[in-house]
Amino acid sequence: MASRSGPVMVAASEHEAETAVRQTLRWLRAAPLGALTQLACRFGYAARGFVYLSIGAIALFAALELAPEAEGSMGALRAWAQWPLGFVLLWVTGLGLYGFAGWRLLQSVFDADRQGTAMKAILTRLGQAISGAVYGGLGYSVFGALDTLEDLAEPEDQAAEQAAAEQALAMPGGEWAIAAVGVFVCAAGVANIVKAVRGNLDERLVCQDRLSEAAGLIGRIGYGARGVAFLTAGTMLARAGLHASAEEAAGLGDALQALERAPLGSPLLVLVALGLVAFGLFALLEARYRIIPASEVVED
Repeated sequence: MASRSGPVMVAASEHEAETAVRQTLRWLRAAPLGALTQLACRFGYAARGFVYLSIGAIALFAALELAPEAEGSMGALRAWAQWPLGFVLLWVTGLGLYGFAGWRLLQSVFDADRQGTAMKAILTRLGQAISGAVYGGLGYSVFGALDTLEDLAEPEDQAAEQAAAEQALAMPGGEWAIAAVGVFVCAAGVANIVKAVRGNLDERLVCQDRLSEAAGLIGRIGYGARGVAFLTAGTMLARAGLHASAEEAAGLGDALQALERAPLGSPLLVLVALGLVAFGLFALLEARYRIIPASEVVED
């Protein structure tokens, strides 16, 4: 079979794009609520992808001494405020994060992925519910900080985390609560690493075989790096609780900086940063190709 190239391939791509637009318009007319729900879910995956691309890129620059330090989610979003049209980018991302939180709600409460009620499925859905709360909170933080672009430059992630830790430590049993959160974050890190090792990350993607295989590899790299970062952050949180020390409380940005301070820290941070970029790329692929049966849940 002759391969397509040059103008033929361009024409074919344009035809596929036009067909996709027509299908989307027909879908919106036939089932508008389900179609809009699915578009919001895909928009959410894209927002998550851009956030992790930013976190990974800033961490990579920090490892190469091209940026002062690695950043967490809000730190990465603050960096966007310095770009032209940064206000628009942050608004779009905030809406996307709300969309992703809504998708997690459909997965966890309404079982949009048809995972069932076995113990493993229940644990997965619980994790998805917590993930939805986290991304919803991040979206809320974005809009809360958007009163003015200057507000994004004021709060420091670490200061906010330490203030929250101080409030928790002031409560009865607060140190154990912080330690428990740290253990949970560590468990999430282990789950990410297990997901990376076991693979099958492309099983819900509908695309050509080669792209699906490449996406699976990118996803495994991304989940592995995310697992390492979560394990580091969780360990630091658990230690903060056990030592009753708010100063030791850490988020993702602090965990990445801790990796840089470790032996062979800069090469290690480069690898993790590239992995987080891979996670962001995988999220963008999910935004385009993932099976999202949300329309069935909504229409039912």
